[in-house]
Amino acid sequence: MNLPNKLTVFRVILIPVFVFFMLMPDVVPGAKWYALFFFCLASVTDFFDGYLARKNNLVTDFGKFMDPLADKLLICSALIALCSNGRFPAWIVIIIIAREFTISGFRLIASDNGRVISASMWGKVKTVVQMFTVIMLIMDLNNVTGTGQPGDGAVYWIEQSLIYLALALTVISLVDYIAKNRDVISTTK
Repeated sequence: MNLPNKLTVFRVILIPVFVFFMLMPDVVPGAKWYALFFFCLASVTDFFDGYLARKNNLVTDFGKFMDPLADKLLICSALIALCSNGRFPAWIVIIIIAREFTISGFRLIASDNGRVISASMWGKVKTVVQMFTVIMLIMDLNNVTGTGQPGDGAVYWIEQSLIYLALALTVISLVDYIAKNRDVISTTK
């Protein structure tokens, strides 16, 4: 297994550690900061595995399949955890997860037909925005800076804008994948 693929596997291994700290804010002192650290570490591996794979010509079918899957697992875990503590609207989480299942289904059908569907530009932008949104929501700057209740101040409106931007990019990237890969469904056996 090459280094980029090891980084992808490492990202998957970090997910339960991250989720543990996300769900233990009242049990573990500083849990949100640990969660933030592990989420950022996992997110950074996403950049480096792709960069190293392309730079060193180490792109593999495993990487093309597992890298986006690892991203989906990380983001969906984060959104579910944020939803459970009231930081992310459940209906948006459902739309995002439904998109991820749809794209995974497309990839499985394509794989059955001997084709690998790589991440698109829209999918990559969506992932970066989702990761940045999660980071902002984990930091919960309204509470760190003491600006008050949700709805107060610029931080709240920035967070809300990021949530809806992530939603818009989720839908745009879904439409893009379907449009570019509609032949996958028409060629199924």
